[in-house]
Amino acid sequence: MKNYAGLFAVLLICSVVAFAQEKGRGGAQGGSHGVGGGHIPAHGPAPAKQNAPPAANRGGGGDHGAPAGNRATYSDKKGHPEAPHVHAKGDKWIGHNTGRGDVNYHLDHPWAHGHFTGGIGRGHVWLLGGGGPDRFWFNGFYFGLAPYDYGYATDWNWDGDQIVIYDDPDHEGWYLAYNVRLGTYVHVQYLGNQ
Repeated sequence: MKNYAGLFAVLLICSVVAFAQEKGRGGAQGGSHGVGGGHIPAHGPAPAKQNAPPAANRGGGGDHGAPAGNRATYSDKKGHPEAPHVHAKGDKWIGHNTGRGDVNYHLDHPWAHGHFTGGIGRGHVWLLGGGGPDRFWFNGFYFGLAPYDYGYATDWNWDGDQIVIYDDPDHEGWYLAYNVRLGTYVHVQYLGNQ
């Protein structure tokens, strides 16, 4: 019985230390500003209540999006990223509000490579295995970012960040790839497997 009591005490101490470390990194509440830090949204965004203006091209960044002067900003609170992101408290998806009419996410041939079948949502966390915005992969599944979103993924680690794939309720042919470390997300198209 004494051996079990000692083992129980060691396990309890380790659990308390691990819990304290997780809270210090942001834990379930996200990073120091309530975004990222390991938080995984329970669900994807709801469909937008509005449609984008027909000729919208509100940003993106990099060589593939609009000029930096036209780039949308999503930093809704001090310390929040300029990229589309999810608030850890309440799982509010910031920046996913342009609706079905957003020309930046129009595809002439949605689902050209089929649908992603690897697992969607909170219960399926994937480790990026390489590539870059044009083509990245994990577990034999390949994706590419929407050119409009390139500027929002400049700080992603393509060889090691964890991501979660969510359905995009507004843009046919697109998924949303959520970066667990950063709390940001981008529109991605499934490019097939192997």
